[in-house]
Amino acid sequence: MRYTAPSAELFKLNRKNYVKNMKKGAIAIFVSNEQPSRSADAHYKWRQNPDLYYLTGVDQEETFLILFPDAPEKKFQEILFVRRTNEMIAVWEGKKLNQQEAQDTSGISTVLWADQFDSIMSMLLHYTDIVYLNTNEHDRSTGSDNTPEIVFARELMRRFPLHKYERSAPIMHDLRTVKSKLEIVQLQQAIDITAKGFLRALKFIKPGVWEFEVEAELTHEYLINRGSGQAYEPIVATGGNACVLHYVSNDAQCKDGDLLLMDCAAEYGNYNADLTRTVPVNGRYSKRQKDVYNAVLRVHNKARAMMKAGVILNELNQEVGKIMEDELVGLKLLSKTDIKNQDKAVPAYKKYFPHGTAHFLGLDVHDVGNRFAKLKAGAVLTCEPGIYIPAENLGIRIENNILITDGKPNDLMKNIPIEAEHIEEIMNAKK
Repeated sequence: MRYTAPSAELFKLNRKNYVKNMKKGAIAIFVSNEQPSRSADAHYKWRQNPDLYYLTGVDQEETFLILFPDAPEKKFQEILFVRRTNEMIAVWEGKKLNQQEAQDTSGISTVLWADQFDSIMSMLLHYTDIVYLNTNEHDRSTGSDNTPEIVFARELMRRFPLHKYERSAPIMHDLRTVKSKLEIVQLQQAIDITAKGFLRALKFIKPGVWEFEVEAELTHEYLINRGSGQAYEPIVATGGNACVLHYVSNDAQCKDGDLLLMDCAAEYGNYNADLTRTVPVNGRYSKRQKDVYNAVLRVHNKARAMMKAGVILNELNQEVGKIMEDELVGLKLLSKTDIKNQDKAVPAYKKYFPHGTAHFLGLDVHDVGNRFAKLKAGAVLTCEPGIYIPAENLGIRIENNILITDGKPNDLMKNIPIEAEHIEEIMNAKK
């Protein structure tokens, strides 16, 4: 395993919290992600279902979990199923978990082979009327009817049509929003690796390098520090490319006088960081670039201070928009008349700041969570305001990861350079 796995106590605690929310006599079933085929016998990179990982710590395909706290026998209260390995699999794919290793990883006593899952599940379903099933629910998702979870749910409902089915997603979303101390350790590791990558990139960037070369420098640093690689499709955008919010081509040359926006971060042990910095290609911001940069930084700092327990994320995004209005007026991008005459449904600031300020972060980069509920201590948010001026080939975004507490917000990226002068100092230091 590339990363250092957290203690099984984390997953035991997570399961304990999950079953507290189940109805009496119910059973819950979780299935792993599949490896999507790329071509012939090649596959796209595989990643574990985050909910299954959250409950077991098993980072391996063909994995199943059954939780049945009111099972007729204690050994059936928690059952983990892992892939049965053999010599051929070991030769072609590498080592897989044996049953003892799966026990040690998850803290689950009853570990069986995946090819036993269907018969055991079918037997246990005769002792319950209620089944919790998991799906990839997210209000940013358009959904798919062919995910492994949906395919499994559809088949189970066909075979057992008289059972009552419940959604696991509301329980999982509530639990995953609030990170435990052990989870914060994993997340901080991803952030610390991300910091190393950013510092490496600062020393590499200069006029003439290509966006994909910067991406390669970042990826190299993530991997040599035991990260899984990029936490998401990286954005390395120079000049006007930075005004394209989800620019991922990363195939332009960095030119003298332009800025370079890097929205790139590491994944470590399935936990994701999410960093954005915008730096001068030649090592010095122009006066205009620095004015816009500092305007974004002021909004960032004010937004971060607002991220406290009890705040509603959707309302926070709206309040930060009002702060941004003042900065845009100061930059002469908007006038007070523009704001006075704006359509409240589409505020004037959206022309230059079209996205929200924050989203949940954790096992997914856009992690699960309720943006209409009050934030609880333990939630982790991004803080990422930006200003984009296509007419000036200028796009600036600044993003840190913030832990919500009962008091002052904890900036988990406070050690990553963010002030314009600090970034310039690093870029111009003798190599």
